[in-house]
Amino acid sequence: MERRKFLQNTCPTVTFAFFGLSFVQACSKSDDEDSSYTSNSNSNSSDPYGNDSQSSNGITESGNTITLDLTNSNFSNLASPGDFVNLTSVDLLVLKISNSEFRAFDNCCPHNGSKNAWSYSNEKFQCATHGNSFSIDGNDAKECNSGSTTGGLKKYSASLSGDTLTITKS
Repeated sequence: MERRKFLQNTCPTVTFAFFGLSFVQACSKSDDEDSSYTSNSNSNSSDPYGNDSQSSNGITESGNTITLDLTNSNFSNLASPGDFVNLTSVDLLVLKISNSEFRAFDNCCPHNGSKNAWSYSNEKFQCATHGNSFSIDGNDAKECNSGSTTGGLKKYSASLSGDTLTITKS
């Protein structure tokens, strides 16, 4: 075989082997998006009750209404303003604003659709997949997986009654 033919046939394969998979992974969704609960704690723990029986983990879903029992231990990380939980089983980020106010948002990243890589600071949620930040004011809300790198997350109605938080997706 001639050297030129050998290089033409081998170089693309070798180049793809070295770089191709990392390029493909850089723009893909995370494989571990199936956990039903993550919090703002550094451990980003998964809910051990993340199964079909959501009422045992403090989450009840009926149509577009999600009810959270805040006395459930899964919501103990909502102790202070600025704390949040990511409920991937119902596609929600729940943020504590004050002792009497919570806000709920679509947990789907407007940029690429990631749902489990969120952090919160300075009135914005940041998706760790690509580092894009999205506002919580409800203005300029972007659709899930729209490719948008700025704007806001879709905000849902949230009302607190005692220890029950009711969220209505619309």
